[in-house]
Amino acid sequence: MTTQGKHENYEILNLIGYGLAKFDTHFVKCFGFKTKTAFYEYIVQHEVAESIGTVKNRQDLFDPFFENNRRGWWQKGDAYIHRKIFIDSLFGSLDASAYSNIVKLYLQDKLAITDKTIKEISPVIKSKFKQLQETGQEAELFFINNYKKVASFENGVLEDARLLGAPRCFKWVA
Repeated sequence: MTTQGKHENYEILNLIGYGLAKFDTHFVKCFGFKTKTAFYEYIVQHEVAESIGTVKNRQDLFDPFFENNRRGWWQKGDAYIHRKIFIDSLFGSLDASAYSNIVKLYLQDKLAITDKTIKEISPVIKSKFKQLQETGQEAELFFINNYKKVASFENGVLEDARLLGAPRCFKWVA
C-alpha cells in the first residue's frame, strides 16, 4: 500500500496519529469508541491501515510533540516536526471534537467512509480542510518557507530535488 515510499493513506494516517497523540482517548470517543483498540480495529477494517501496528506507529511519530504519558519515537527527534507544524497551522486550535470532525470529513470525502457522528463543520474549517486537500505543493512550500525554524535544520542547506526527478522532494546538505 505504498507508492514511492509514502503510504497511500499518508495524509489521513498523519491526521489520525496527530489526533491520537494530542487528544488520546478523547479523540477515540469522538468516533463513538470506548477503547483505542476498538478505534484501531475500525481503521484497519476500513482499510485505512493494514494493521493496528500501522496506526500505533503513526501515533508514535507525533507523541514526542505533545504533553502526554507516551514517549513515542523520541529517538527520531524533530524528524516529523514539519508534519506537526503543518497540521497545527490548519487545525491546531481545534478541540478533540472539532478535530475529529476534520478526520471524519477526510474519511468521507477521500475514502467514502461515512460516519453518523459527524457534526456540523463551519465554513472556515471546511476551507482549511480544502487547503489540506490541495496537491502536495502547499506542504512543500510550507516546508521550504519554515524549515529554518527547526533547530536541527537551521544550519543546513535545502536543495530542491524535484527538478532532478528524485523520489524525495528535497535533499538536505548539512
